[in-house]
Amino acid sequence: MSTINSQDDEDTFKILVATDIHLGYLEKDPVRGNDTFVTFNEILDHAQKNEVDFVLLGGDLFHDNKPSRKTVHSCLESLRKYCMGDRPVQFEILSDQAVNFHYSKFPWVNYQDENLNISIPVFSIHGNHDDPTGADALCALDVLSCAGLLNHFGRSTSVEKIDISPILLRKGRTKIALYGLGAIPDERLYRMFVNKQVTMLRPKEDEDSWFNLFVIHQNRSKHGATNYIPEQFLDDFINLVVWGHEHECKIAPFQNEQQRFYVSQPGSSVVTSLSPGEAVKKHIGLLHVKGKKMKMEKIALETVRTFHIEDIVLADHPDLFNADNPNVTQAIQAFCMEKVELMLDTAERERLGNPRQPEKPIIRLRVDYAGGFEPFSVHRFSQKYMHRVANPKDIIHFFRHREQKEKKDIDLNFGKLVSRPAEGTTLRVEDLVKQYFQTAEKKVQLSLLTERGMGEAVQEFVDKEEKDAIEELVKFQLEKTQRFLKERRTDAVEEKIDEEELFFFIQVRKFRESRKKNTEEEDKEVREAMIRARAHRSEGEVLVEASSDEDSVDIEMTGTSNPSDGPSSTLSRGRGRARGRARGARGQNSTARGSSRRGRGTTSQESASGSRSSKPVPGKNMSILDVFRSSKTDHSSNSFQSYSEDIIDADSDPEDTSFVPSSSKINQRLPATSSLSKRGSQSQASRGVDFESDEDDPFMSPATSRRTK
Repeated sequence: MSTINSQDDEDTFKILVATDIHLGYLEKDPVRGNDTFVTFNEILDHAQKNEVDFVLLGGDLFHDNKPSRKTVHSCLESLRKYCMGDRPVQFEILSDQAVNFHYSKFPWVNYQDENLNISIPVFSIHGNHDDPTGADALCALDVLSCAGLLNHFGRSTSVEKIDISPILLRKGRTKIALYGLGAIPDERLYRMFVNKQVTMLRPKEDEDSWFNLFVIHQNRSKHGATNYIPEQFLDDFINLVVWGHEHECKIAPFQNEQQRFYVSQPGSSVVTSLSPGEAVKKHIGLLHVKGKKMKMEKIALETVRTFHIEDIVLADHPDLFNADNPNVTQAIQAFCMEKVELMLDTAERERLGNPRQPEKPIIRLRVDYAGGFEPFSVHRFSQKYMHRVANPKDIIHFFRHREQKEKKDIDLNFGKLVSRPAEGTTLRVEDLVKQYFQTAEKKVQLSLLTERGMGEAVQEFVDKEEKDAIEELVKFQLEKTQRFLKERRTDAVEEKIDEEELFFFIQVRKFRESRKKNTEEEDKEVREAMIRARAHRSEGEVLVEASSDEDSVDIEMTGTSNPSDGPSSTLSRGRGRARGRARGARGQNSTARGSSRRGRGTTSQESASGSRSSKPVPGKNMSILDVFRSSKTDHSSNSFQSYSEDIIDADSDPEDTSFVPSSSKINQRLPATSSLSKRGSQSQASRGVDFESDEDDPFMSPATSRRTK
């Protein structure tokens, strides 16, 4: 790494680098709730005091995918306080900003906006905690970007091919090509790198004169065969890689011997897991770039709560602990108290030299009690430190190291052995699902879905609150399997289906195995199912908003069935919300009045046949064969369910009797029916009929009048 002699001239970029701030982590904790906000203010204060050109964040600005109002408000408050001002920005952007920010409604950098006064621009990619989700694929960073306080870049919308286009910056004679790639599932990105589907675009003019800076948010350490991104996958023309997602602070640039670029891992600015990597002193970096030379200056964070962790193996102290001693548990507890007191003394000495540091430290004592020892009560132990530590419930962690016995000439079934992850490692939902089905009994094994698809659906359900993810995946794969079976056996007869069950299940098993081998096709299936789930959720939100507006509009449908029939009627939503106004019958024409009444002549069977002419939904209490049978009878039965007769009371007008089309056609004629109701109200008003009083209403039955009163 080259050094820079003069750092404050007009050719030197000064960039503040930070990652994994995790705003909102433990925000409801009475002691640690404000830690992330205080540290974020310190980071931006360093940027303001050092007069940096811009701030570069490496993902996970927010801890939650849907941060609370308090978290968003605190973030907006900090950005407005430190990043807005009259100080001019000293660098310019040379690349096409419509390409760099193509997904934004305002495709330009915020400091060039005429309506904003930005002194310190902030550039950030998204992480795995605050990644885009939902039907519109939005994240919390998009809210900040729309407000003009942050520049969200490095977003990839395609999952088949990724082209990373850099943001080209120039200050004096120094030019920086800023590349960014937001968080993508590691297995998918790993496979895309292997298949040469990730391309980093380079400037056409003077390729060697640019300082290439790449920001990424992925697993750097190996968590599995493909659950990480090797550094060798990245292009060798890169000069510096800022690696997010890993919380251990290794901010000093380390050179990769094969690719010859440098890697800086700033780590997190808050302790989110009680593991040894989080106990390393937290820093941010002040990066100086001049020409092709760079220098990383470490800045220690003073407002971070101190964290001390220590491990104890009881079996390593045979002179102190004997498993056969009946009082050994009390001896272990006294020994642990002594260790905790020593860590508290160390934390107190560190805090004396730093008044900005929080008073209560985070203490963690991991005790390995293998060897016949018994753990003591953790809750009783933690009560002694309620007012001295920030995490009293998590001070002691008992674990037992598994002793691997040497076995010779014995075949072990490794499929039944589930490895227990070490403390501090990230346990993913899809890995748990895959582990469960691999070790489950045969009767609960998946026969239609794949473990990988189900794992991703469960992850969407847990992490991003997509409530319809699992249901839509099951429906999608069930429909695809049905199409596959129909193509294979188009001449199947209903009477012979029971005899051919074995054939069907063999075909389903083969179809499932072929999908497991074709991972790209399976990824497409999962993505399409997730899109359907998000669209279904959006439609539900629109329906809820529309139904709330119906309270202020009189809606009357021609030929509706009994409102008290509940779900059996097709238009129960619109009629149920306007029922009170329909009984008043103010301003309705004769047809609307007749239809708004209870429809006593309509039988439940006729109502059901007229309003439920749609096909049964697959996947709800139906097997594959049931759906296969029902698909053969749908075509013949639909021809008899086009219309249903609605009989009105004898005391209504003769012209009130009408034929109503099926539910699918009623939905298409809603606007026309509403307009008819409005014209009818005008005609009734012109006749001088007053329906304000229930007693004068000739179209209201006595029972309805009593209910209204």
